[in-house]
Amino acid sequence: MRRLFPPPEAAAVPLGELSTLSGLSGLAEAYAYPEPVASDGCWLRANMVTSLDGAAHHEGRSQPLSGPADMRVFGVLRALADAVVVGAETVRRERYRPARARAEFAERRAAAGQAPAPAIAVVSAGLDLDFSWPLFTEPVVPTLLVTGAKAPPQRLAAAAEAGVEVLFAGDGACAEPALIRAGLAARGYRRLLSEGGPRLLGALAGARALDELCLTVAPRLAIGAAPRVTSGPEVPEPHAFRLTDLLEDEGFLFHRYRAV
Repeated sequence: MRRLFPPPEAAAVPLGELSTLSGLSGLAEAYAYPEPVASDGCWLRANMVTSLDGAAHHEGRSQPLSGPADMRVFGVLRALADAVVVGAETVRRERYRPARARAEFAERRAAAGQAPAPAIAVVSAGLDLDFSWPLFTEPVVPTLLVTGAKAPPQRLAAAAEAGVEVLFAGDGACAEPALIRAGLAARGYRRLLSEGGPRLLGALAGARALDELCLTVAPRLAIGAAPRVTSGPEVPEPHAFRLTDLLEDEGFLFHRYRAV
């Protein structure tokens, strides 16, 4: 992996070979969360992959657009986060499992006061999820359900019966983006990572709840009618972001943007 921006001589963190532990450490430093974090006490970044023609997935899944370097970045971003925020549809399509504790990041997480692995926070209005899945029954850190106070009562009861913790982020049926941040921060989850999907990311970005976007552009043409990495109502003015880092590996481009 090589750095294209800022130029290597100007970069604060050099990158080694990613196949080694020292390389993973260098990548972790390159993607470290800012300190101090945003004024509300947390930092929410998103990590998404897109094809050259703007598709967020192929046949419903992001995996066909990915590659080894993208998966390394994916793993490092998870290893740095307190909690991973993801939409229920993405959980179903991508067959989510609990985040795992990784030995190579154990010391770093312990020094930062983090649990051995990030919690998964599933955002859902209808709670149409199978609570017998390993995501809910076998996590290192308990999985959270994030929803609105008017979520279906029978599904809330099913979650309670399964021992799944529910975070209410708003008075309606859907969780409110700003309250997702606040609710997770109140539970000590300050370093947040969203892995989509497009509707959740569109809601977070539309509410200006997103601090940073880590975007992988894959050297693939997906064609088809897959959505972009964000989906939702058009905003009055496009939101401005600035490029802070650009890395490359085997034709994959890894962008890091910060909200202006």
